[in-house]
Amino acid sequence: MALGEKIQGIFTPNIVPLDEQGQINEPELRRYVDWLIDHGVHGLYPNGSTGEFTRFSADERRRIVRIMAEQAAGRVPILAGAAEANTRETLAACEYYHDLGVRAVAIVAPFYYRLSPDNVYSYFKEIGDNTPIDVTLYNIPMFASPIDVPTIQRLSEDCPRIMAIKDSSGDVAAMTRMIQAVRPNRPDFSFLCGWEAALLPMLVMGCDGGTNATSGIVPEITRKLYDAFTAGWLSEARQWQFALLKVFDPVIQEADFPEAIRLAVQLRGIRTGWGRQPLSEEHKTKLQNLEPVLRGVFAELGIQETTDADSLTSPDLLDLGQIVDNVVAVLRERGMA
Repeated sequence: MALGEKIQGIFTPNIVPLDEQGQINEPELRRYVDWLIDHGVHGLYPNGSTGEFTRFSADERRRIVRIMAEQAAGRVPILAGAAEANTRETLAACEYYHDLGVRAVAIVAPFYYRLSPDNVYSYFKEIGDNTPIDVTLYNIPMFASPIDVPTIQRLSEDCPRIMAIKDSSGDVAAMTRMIQAVRPNRPDFSFLCGWEAALLPMLVMGCDGGTNATSGIVPEITRKLYDAFTAGWLSEARQWQFALLKVFDPVIQEADFPEAIRLAVQLRGIRTGWGRQPLSEEHKTKLQNLEPVLRGVFAELGIQETTDADSLTSPDLLDLGQIVDNVVAVLRERGMA
């Protein structure tokens, strides 16, 4: 996909592997990039919700994109999450990612403060008027101010640089209305489904692809679903949608997001490490109980596990997590943490 071409296909919002100190594991992140590309993803999406962008510093977010852009080396396009706390910092991120040669940036609507639709428009309008790189709107109403259909239509008409939307609401009817409102005047505008439980229905209604966390776990399934749909093999695509749900449901429902995704990627052979969110003992037990469930799903679907990485929930790693918790507790008692 050359610069300026329409964004389409499956882009992977990836987990960032961390080492034992909770720092970015660069060699493993590079290996994960190669693994995803080798398994057929159409593009990469660093600094998304799955990538826990709020748990990294601004410098770390830029480093993540730089590492992935270097490793991808133009083999697939990159859609980089560029949301920062205000428009000035967001535009600075846009400039940095533009210089790295990424295809476009994805920017979530303002979070924490709930904004009115007119101020959501003003936020994106300022970015759209000043960005050096193409922008994908990111609508995720459970975490940020929603971007309604009239606002999307206005932005698509007023800002040529705004050229796509990733919608993670799972609302097929809302996506249909977006497409009806925007596509007649912006045939170049891309619509991406961010909720894989509705991936095939949204493709049927006119979406151009998806940004799906499960593509970081089972990229072969999301690729087969997309390829079957684009080939017109709806019956086969439907079967792959059902298969995808077998992975999606447990990793979304059985643990706090995205901890179960980190575990599932680890089971595919990537040394993801523990995330930066401290986990309760109850939640560690949930993950431990989820591991055999995921292994069973992989076996049922014929998905090959690898032995390159230990399980996140292995006793040794659970013991290490407890040791870290105990050390932190002692440091806090002594006023040192």
